[in-house]
Amino acid sequence: MNSSASIYDNLRDRVVNGEFEPGQRLRPQGFSTEYDCAAATIREILFRLSTVGLVDHHEGRGFHLPRQSPELQHDLTTFRIMLECEGACLSIRNGGVAWEARLSAAHHKLSHIESRVHTGPKTSNLLALWTAAEQEFHQTLIDACESDVLKETHAVIYFRFRQQMIISDSKFTFVPENIEQHKRILDAALAHDEDLIRERIHDHLSRNLLPGLIQLHAGAR
Repeated sequence: MNSSASIYDNLRDRVVNGEFEPGQRLRPQGFSTEYDCAAATIREILFRLSTVGLVDHHEGRGFHLPRQSPELQHDLTTFRIMLECEGACLSIRNGGVAWEARLSAAHHKLSHIESRVHTGPKTSNLLALWTAAEQEFHQTLIDACESDVLKETHAVIYFRFRQQMIISDSKFTFVPENIEQHKRILDAALAHDEDLIRERIHDHLSRNLLPGLIQLHAGAR
């Protein structure tokens, strides 16, 4: 029998990585057989996933995978840019050589996996590895910021952002661009250039912003 923590992590990865259709109902009874546990355990896990926005829950209607929302993706992107820019700049100031080494190692792993995603079949195992590797790189980027609240908030936003992104681009047309952009972010971090890393984080994520809202926000400043 799987532990509740391992089921949570596995099911979270599955709802993030596009295994289910947008809006699909997620039935505790079916998952309980698959994970060899009580339906009540799955129900509790799905409810936990709903509290961080990865599953929709409505009383009397059960649990469903969220649908793709350009407006939600825009908001998640905006917050992710804010958090990563601030976290990366603080990490540049506080991290030192040990942080730089961890970031370089995380980038090496991510680059290898992204190359496989780009050239090979998109299996569920590979997509889960990719999500974990990209999360590790971006979390390492902000890891030395010395703010647990910033890092915890970023983790919640990251998974919701990635779920929306994979729903909106199921063919993964952005992967070649990602490979180059992650390298440019790494180079800016190692150069200790805060202005440049803000620019490169924004460039990396801005394709997920709605053009009309970008113009509206720009005009309001």
